[in-house]
Amino acid sequence: MLEYTINAKSIIGGKAQCFAGGSDFEFDASSGRDDILPNPAELLLSALAACILKNVERYSEKLRFPYREAKIEVKGIRNDNPPFMKEIVYSLEIDTEIEDRKLEMWHKNIIKFGTITNTLLKAVEIKGKISKMNINNNNKMKNN
Repeated sequence: MLEYTINAKSIIGGKAQCFAGGSDFEFDASSGRDDILPNPAELLLSALAACILKNVERYSEKLRFPYREAKIEVKGIRNDNPPFMKEIVYSLEIDTEIEDRKLEMWHKNIIKFGTITNTLLKAVEIKGKISKMNINNNNKMKNN
């Protein structure tokens, strides 16, 4: 069993800082809305994006599906009263030349074995799609 620990602090006005995994980042903990720093809802969506992209890499290696780049856009729909994330929608694009059947298998593994995806799926509806990017990219393939 794995255990995760982070530390965070905020100062008056809501500027906050998180320390995790040997690095740190700032976020908005104010009562309003900061124009620059991510707020907690954006951090939640970022955690989902990070989980999905981590599993792109993990299952690229396990399934031997080479890719050059992966991009994801994640949108959250928030209910106002009471406040909660009502729905999350993502679009994952991968620059790869694998066949569509393998792309769908890759997608199933990415979602099925994600810590954050499985946690959020217990609380919110997540809708997502995977597609191939335009392959006109001169980068070298990441795997075989």
